[in-house]
Order: sequence, then C-alpha cells, then structure tokens
Amino acid sequence: TGADDIAFLFAADAGVFVATSAGNSGPGDDTVGSPANSPWLTSVGASTQTPFYRGTVRTKGGPRVTGASLTPELRRTDFVDAEDLGNDLCLADTFAPGSLDGKVVLCRRGAIGRAAKGDNAAAAGAVGMVLYNNVDEDSLFTDTHAVPTVHINNTDGLALKSYIDDQLAAGATPKVAIRNTGKEVRAKGTPSMTYFSSRGENGPVPDIIKPDVTAPGHQILAGDSPGVNAFGDSFQAISGTSMSSPHVAGLFALLKQAHPEWTAAMAKSAIMTTANTRVRTEDRSTRANPFQMGAGEIRPGKVNAQNSSFKPGLVYDAGLFEYAAFTCGADYGIFTPGSCDFLEGLGIPTDASDLNYPSIGVAELAGSQTVKRTVTSVAPKYISYTAKVKAPEGYHVEVSPKHFSMYPGDVQELEITITNVDAPAGEWRFGAMTLEGWGYAVRSPIAVKGALFDAPAAVSGEGATGSTDFDVLFGYTGSYSAAPHGVVPSDPKAGAIGQDPDQTYPSGDDAPGPEGGVDLYEIPLSGAAFLRIALEIPGPDDIDLFLTDSSGTLVGSSTNGGTDELIELVLPPDDRYTLAVHGWSVPSEPLAYSVDTWAVPLASPSGPLAVDSAPASAELGATGTVSASWAGLTPGSYLGAVSHTGDAGLLGLTLVEVD
Repeated sequence: TGADDIAFLFAADAGVFVATSAGNSGPGDDTVGSPANSPWLTSVGASTQTPFYRGTVRTKGGPRVTGASLTPELRRTDFVDAEDLGNDLCLADTFAPGSLDGKVVLCRRGAIGRAAKGDNAAAAGAVGMVLYNNVDEDSLFTDTHAVPTVHINNTDGLALKSYIDDQLAAGATPKVAIRNTGKEVRAKGTPSMTYFSSRGENGPVPDIIKPDVTAPGHQILAGDSPGVNAFGDSFQAISGTSMSSPHVAGLFALLKQAHPEWTAAMAKSAIMTTANTRVRTEDRSTRANPFQMGAGEIRPGKVNAQNSSFKPGLVYDAGLFEYAAFTCGADYGIFTPGSCDFLEGLGIPTDASDLNYPSIGVAELAGSQTVKRTVTSVAPKYISYTAKVKAPEGYHVEVSPKHFSMYPGDVQELEITITNVDAPAGEWRFGAMTLEGWGYAVRSPIAVKGALFDAPAAVSGEGATGSTDFDVLFGYTGSYSAAPHGVVPSDPKAGAIGQDPDQTYPSGDDAPGPEGGVDLYEIPLSGAAFLRIALEIPGPDDIDLFLTDSSGTLVGSSTNGGTDELIELVLPPDDRYTLAVHGWSVPSEPLAYSVDTWAVPLASPSGPLAVDSAPASAELGATGTVSASWAGLTPGSYLGAVSHTGDAGLLGLTLVEVD
C-alpha cells in the first residue's frame, strides 16, 4: 500500500469521487496494480468503441490489408522486410545508415515501443512503416508515428512477409502504398476488451473483484503537446486505461452535480450496477468475465431515465469505517491495532468478502459461506424487489430475503449464501445477482473460487513460550494432518546504501555501498517450505528489493513507494538466490538498513514449534481447530508454519509469527 492509496481513501471520505486506470499490463491474470486494487476508488479497464480509424496497405500485385492509422497517406514506393536486414523488431542502431532510404519497412511488434520503431526506421531513411502484431488478438493502435504508418494484425503481417519473399524470388521489387489513413469506419465486435487492459484476480485481496468497470480506451481522440507530433497536428488518437479512466471521471462529475449528497461509494455503485455486460474479450467473440470487464462497460443513460447511472434504484454504500475495517482484515497496517479493535467492537466486518461492495467475491470457498450486503434505496417511491441469481457453475446461491420492499432512503440487509455443489478447487467461476423491481435491475457480478480447505494465512503470538489456536474449514471429506515447521529466527542482512545514480536495477553503474546504490547478498536455500524477506524504514528514503535465482532470472521483487518491502516465496526450489538491495531514492546517504530473512524448513523435526492438537480427518463443511505452541525462544523475531496435508497432498501453509 502506497501513499497514494491512503490519500485516495481519505479523498473518498471527503466526498471526492476517484477513478483510476486499471493498468496496461494485460492480457495476463493478476495484473491490476496499486492504487487500482484498492476498493475505495473505481478502477477502470479499457474496451474498444465502434468508431475505428483505418488505414489501408496496398501492394503491387499482392494482398491488400487494413489496419489502424492516423498518419498521412503515402504513394507507392519500395517495400522491404526488416527481418531481411537482420532487424525484424526495428531496434535502434541496427539499421545501416541509408539502408531504408525512400522505402517502406515492415516491422514486428516487441522489445521497444511502437512509436520508437517508427523513429528508428525514419533515422535509417524510411519514408513509411507497416507494423504487425505477434498475435491476432492484440489491439491495433493509431500512434503518432514519425512516418506514415499502418498497424496491422499478425495474419496480415505474415501475408505481407510472404508477398515480399515471393516478389524477391521472382526478381521483382516489392511495392506498397498507404491509403485513406484516418478514415472512420465501424469496428466489428465492439465493445470488446483491449489486449493490454489489466485483469484480475486482485492479487492483494482476491475477494475484491477488479477492475470495477471498463470504458472506451482505444483510439480515443486526445490533445497533443506542441512540437511533439511529427506532422504538426494538435490532436492524436491514442489508447490505454489512461484514456478510459477519464470517461469515468467525467461521469463522476455529472453524478456529483446530479446527486451532491451521494458518497463516493454510492457513485461507484451506481455506475457498476447499471453497466452494460454485453462486452467481449479481445478475441471479439467470447463473452468477457468480471476479471476482464469488471461489472461491465459504463452506460450512463439519461439523467432522468430509470435504471440509468443517475437513477439506479438501489446503491451499495460504504464509508471510512467500513474501508478502515477492511484494511485491518487485509493486514494493510494503515490503522493502529487499537483502531482496528475499536472498529471490530462496533461490529464492522473485517473480512473482505463482507465489505459492502457492488460486486461479490469469495476467493477460498470451502463448503459454504454466507456474505452480507446492505442496499440503500435512492428510488423516488416505495418499490418491491426480487433477488434473481445466475449462480456460478457448480455452485448454489441463495439470497435472504429473496423478496423485500423499500421506501426511499430505506436500508435493507441481504445475506448471500454460496455453497459448492460440484465445482473444482482452485478454479474461478462467475455469475451474477440482480435485484429487480419496478423496472430497475441492480446487477452485481459474482466470482467464486473453490478450495479444499480454508485456514488463516498467518497467526501471531509473542513470548519465549506461548501458543495459538486457529480454525480450519474443510471443503472435502478425507484424510487430514497438520505438521509444524520452524520456528526460525531472522537471518538479517545489514549494511549502508547510497543513491543509485540512474535509479535502475540492473544497469551498468551498479556497485555496492554508498557510492553504487546496490548491495548483493547470497541466500542459499535447501529444503525450504517458505521464504520471507522484509525491510521497513520509516521516512522519505526509498529502498527496493530484487531476488534472482542462480540463472539470473527475477523470481521476486518489491518496489513500493517508500521503504516498506516484502518478498515471499512458497516452496522455493533449492538454489543459491541473490538478493539485491537497491537505493532508488536515498537523499541523505548513506542510509543504514537491516533486511530480515526467514527460511522456514520443509522438514518437521522436533523443535521450538509443535502442533498439540488437530482434526484427525476432514469432513466437507466441517470446522476443526488446530492448536500450536512454542517454547525456549530467545529475544528476536521468529517465523514458522503449520502445514495442512490431505488426500491431494500439501494443501497450504498457515504462517506462525512470534515476537
């Protein structure tokens, strides 16, 4: 959690509606980053829109293909494949000077930015470029290139490569022209998610579905800085979640004007529960799921229209206390333990699944779980509602009460019980709950992942001798055993570090100590169940951590703002790892530090940690208690684990933290 996450939390409390980009790291899972993964602001994915700015590539005696373009046209000229020049990615300083004079070059996506490829081609004398994707599902962009350019898909790019090869084999010169760039046509399969849009699950807290919504974020008309655009235009058509998020900010402004009394959570709820769910994935045919589109693409509607974002009928509201309790349950460390105890004493739920959110997520469902939601009526009259559910495949979902009636301003609590009937463990399934009445349809997406068991990720205690108890909920019937691992003291890595001059790791100026800004430590691991590396230093300094294996592959990193860093590996392979302590920002150098490292053993010898009692077997839907204790510790910080093993082998670990 960074300073911006916390600032946005208090902005929401002050009545500020915040929209933020979900990120451009798709299409992989778990790519929504901070602050978009926080529940108190609205994270926005990027989807396509109907208008598409087209350019056409016309060859002489070969294929004619279309793609995205907003640059000038180009008359027929010589056409070359960058791969034939040993540089199919059109990287810098790899074309011989003048090797592309007067030619259009075919370049492949990858390694560097799209516009940079055009710059490199222009520097080598090219007068045009055709850029092709590595996969057809990837988005097509209308960048402001240095030379006339059309961006095309992979299939068409390979067709042009074949054309060039065939022409050269026949002793002819390949020719190409770029035509009708910027012509607006209707795109097919819209709205669909862009290839780059970041997706869930939400890594830090999987029970909170992210992104929240999607909005148009592809080929969006935007201003351009003077002197930047190669063709002197004062506009561009660009893509990104930084283009989609302002759509939601604009809608928030309208909602704020229409409903100045609404909280940020009410505004978020209004746009989520009225969103358009007919959104497709980047393949432009498959229906998108909540980890891709959130609740759907925003659909504001008219200000006075029923079931629009301005008149949603019901809203899910939450404020500072609810969000603060959520951070306590998620162990964010924003609020003091005393504040967390106060909130818990008020009965405010700390479980992320019970946060009063417009979507419903349960990340580890073993058997059955009941989550709670509260809706507030913002409708103009007394209305009766019925809860209708499309249950995730393999689950049964029951809402209580199923039927209810509300006057304007009334509040109704709902209990949603989700039961695993025959869904597999470890796989997300999706559904929805819709509250219908008098023309309103208040829709909430549901995401559930089954689990063989549910136990705390970590428990804590203190003292040279002590004990702890925790519950385990079973999602299967069969064998079960709990075993101790550790506890072990920290093995600190201490030093003093300065500012890395180029703030980049790794790079050529890396050197240890106050001058170079990068210290390296070997961490040999053999038979480890869990590795934790932690560093926390209050203040303005910013130290980051990077962990690589013996092959130099990055296996973990922590680059939070400030110095509050954590790397954790479960069942790390035996290897000699290297920890890099990186001085990203150290204004008052040198800065003394001590990095704590704990390697919890996988073996379970008799030691400081013992499992005193545990269930002898597992029964579907049953809860059992595990009791663990430790003795003989000297002052320090210790880490151990209790492993959970069933019919399928190791099910997971519960960490045991002892001070």
